[in-house]
Amino acid sequence: MKKIGLLSDTHSYLDDRILHHLRGCDEIWHAGDFGTAAVVEQLAAVAPLRGVYGNIDGRDVRLTQPLVQAFSVEGLAVLITHIGGYPGHYSPAARPLLHEHRPGLFISGHSHILKVMPDPRLGLLHLNPGAAGRHGFHKVRTLLRFEVADGKVQQLQAVELGPK
Repeated sequence: MKKIGLLSDTHSYLDDRILHHLRGCDEIWHAGDFGTAAVVEQLAAVAPLRGVYGNIDGRDVRLTQPLVQAFSVEGLAVLITHIGGYPGHYSPAARPLLHEHRPGLFISGHSHILKVMPDPRLGLLHLNPGAAGRHGFHKVRTLLRFEVADGKVQQLQAVELGPK
């Protein structure tokens, strides 16, 4: 079993509340728009980090974070990209990736809207953790925490971090 902390769209902002909810996680996953390499470094100091760069990320972040992450953890195939859409409305770039990698868990960010949606057509769970940073139209900062065991997401929690 692995405990995962999932966030996105930090836009160069990390506070103690975010870090508090990530402590104790076995891994931290970030679905893009870190903002700066300093955010990458701060998160990696808390737990092993898997991330992707987002549309606002500059060269400093793109040097260490790929556009797409595809991997398996605890028997679950995972696909992460920043601009991915959601079931029934996947982005044009995400569609071929979903068919190529056939993940059980598809994660994206970008929208700043927290979503947890099954896609029965593709047999996957889609997660978007919303935005943990203060930049954007969202009113409440959010992240997700969950466990992965036996190929499944378990104990999924949406965490509200307070107003932006």
